[in-house]
Amino acid sequence: MSGLLYREDMDDVRRRLTAWWNGEDIGRPALHITAPRPEPIEDIPRMPEPDGWLTHYSTSNFDYRVNLSARECINTYYLAEAVPVSSPDLAPNCLALYLGCKGVDMKDTVWCEPFIEDPESAQFAYDPDNFYWDFTLRLAREQLRIGKGKFLLQFPDLIEAIDTLAAMRGSQELLMDLVERPEWIHRCMRTLTDLYFRYYDVLYDLLRDEAGGSYWWAWAPGRMAKFQCDFSAMISPDMFGEYMVPVLNEMCERVSYCMYHWDGPGAIPHLDHILSIPSLDMVQWTAGAGNPGTDDPRWWPLYHRIVDAGKKVYCSQCWSADSLKALRREFGAKLNQFYMGMEAASPKEADEFIRIAEG
Repeated sequence: MSGLLYREDMDDVRRRLTAWWNGEDIGRPALHITAPRPEPIEDIPRMPEPDGWLTHYSTSNFDYRVNLSARECINTYYLAEAVPVSSPDLAPNCLALYLGCKGVDMKDTVWCEPFIEDPESAQFAYDPDNFYWDFTLRLAREQLRIGKGKFLLQFPDLIEAIDTLAAMRGSQELLMDLVERPEWIHRCMRTLTDLYFRYYDVLYDLLRDEAGGSYWWAWAPGRMAKFQCDFSAMISPDMFGEYMVPVLNEMCERVSYCMYHWDGPGAIPHLDHILSIPSLDMVQWTAGAGNPGTDDPRWWPLYHRIVDAGKKVYCSQCWSADSLKALRREFGAKLNQFYMGMEAASPKEADEFIRIAEG
C-alpha cells in the first residue's frame, strides 16, 4: 500500500480504521477532522463557473465537473482518520436517475422527477446506455486518472428501496400505494435491491483502493455502504418492519461494512427495528433542519441505545473542544465506538481535539 499526496500517512489511517471497524479499541473514537490550508497544496487553476450553474451535482458541463474534482481537496488538511475524496455523484438519489428519473438542477441539489404513473405497468431495469449511468462512469474514470496518488473516490449516493421508489413514483402516490397495492411494493423492493447491487458491484470494482477498501462517508477495509430510509418519517414502525427491515437485513449482509443514515425526529420511532439488524455496523444520526446539532445532549439517550446494542455511532457534527469534552464525560470508554466529524481551525487545534478524545 502507499500514501496519498493529500494524505501521506494513508497507510496509518487504513490500519487504524481497519482495527476500529473490526472491534479493536484504538484508544479514542475515530475522528474525521479537517482544517483549512493557508495555501493550496497544488496550483490547479479554477475554471470559470458556467452560466446558469446551480449545483455541483450537475451533468450540464463535464469539464467543469472534472475541474471541481481536481480542486476539491487542495485547500484542506485531512487529519486523524479523515480521507481526501471526490465523487462522481449526480443527485441525492442516483439509482433513481439510472432507472428512469430525469434530474432537474436546483439550488445546491438535483430533483429526481417522478416518472411512474401506472404502477402495474411500470418497468425499470438496468440500462447500460442510460445518460446518467454513462456520465457517472465517465466522470469516475476521469477522477481516478487525475486523482491517482492524490485522493480516493467516494461512491455516488445511490440510495435504495423505498426512498428510490418514492423518487420514481412520487411520495404522495407511494403512500397510497402502501395501502392499496402492498404486493406491488414488495415486488419493487426485490427488484430494486437486485438492481442496487448491479450498480454497486460495478462501482466497487471501479472505485476501491489498492487495499480493497472503499469510501462512503467513511473509509472501510472492504465493501462499504451507506443505507437509509428517509421516507420512514411518513410511515409507522409496523410498515417499516414489513417493507424495510427485510431489505436492510439483506443489503447489510451483502457488504462488508455499513452505516444507516437515520434522518430526523420523525424517524426516531424506528430505532428498535434499525438496531435489530445484525449486520448493521453503525448508525449516523441526522438531527434535521431547525434542531440542535448531533453533539447536543438531547440526542445522547439515543446514542446510548445504539452503543448498548453493539453498534457504532456516527456523530457528524461535533463542533468544538467543549462538545468533545462533554461527550467524553458522558460516554467514557463507550465514546471509542463513535466516528466523529470535526472541523478544526488548524492542525494544531486538530491535535488538541485528538488529545481530548484520548481522554
